[in-house]
Amino acid sequence: MRHRLWAVAGGAAALTLLTATAAHAEGEGDIRVTKTVVNHGKNVIVGTTKVVEYPIAITIKDDSGVKGLTRVSTFNSSNGYGFGDWIDTTCQRTSSTTSVCTATMKIDPAWIAGSDDIDSNKVAGTWQVNATVKANDGDYWISDRIAEFKMKRASKLTTDATPEPVAKGATLTVAGKLSRSNWEDLKYHGFTGQEVKLQFRPAGANTHYSTVRTVKTGDAGKLSTKVTVTSAGSWRWYFPGTTTTARVVSAGDAVALK
Repeated sequence: MRHRLWAVAGGAAALTLLTATAAHAEGEGDIRVTKTVVNHGKNVIVGTTKVVEYPIAITIKDDSGVKGLTRVSTFNSSNGYGFGDWIDTTCQRTSSTTSVCTATMKIDPAWIAGSDDIDSNKVAGTWQVNATVKANDGDYWISDRIAEFKMKRASKLTTDATPEPVAKGATLTVAGKLSRSNWEDLKYHGFTGQEVKLQFRPAGANTHYSTVRTVKTGDAGKLSTKVTVTSAGSWRWYFPGTTTTARVVSAGDAVALK
């Protein structure tokens, strides 16, 4: 089963991953969607080349038993645009009245720019799921906004600490760059004006990284700050993400003492 899903209409709603009832629904009989989980409760993150597949697990209940899904669509809750390919559905019966039907969705970044007539980057953000479900006795239900989730642009982050090695008490410059995927030209561009955390972990320590300071990205997403070195260890940048851009942590750059 393959269904290419492009722009459709949708309304704004509060963020939720699980929902017992749809915001707007109609149909016939007592069949209902009782729970929906998108991508195991995680954000869906799309870059510039990698094809992404993610599951939508829909729990359905009817006194005659569940036949399956006849429609699944996903799109931005604010502007109504969406992209994706519904490529498969499997249903697992959990009782005589209840089944969990999982729709597999596929996104190829190459499709995105042609799926709307606006800046495709504006399609990132809060998305919703609509679905039509059917029972063995012919009951059906058209369910709108049975779940909402975040569709985010992938991001990248680098770290470069110099000089290496460095004398204790000397000044170390930690640079880096934050960039995110552009769904129009399928390239990564610097992300300016974002707060990014500089973190440090002492060498040989069995501890997590700790935040030293917060720095805002400049032109082209560039980062740079100076710190006084007190011990050997690894430095990295951490970006917590936004509603439209994924969180990202750079690889650590280990700096030894002279």
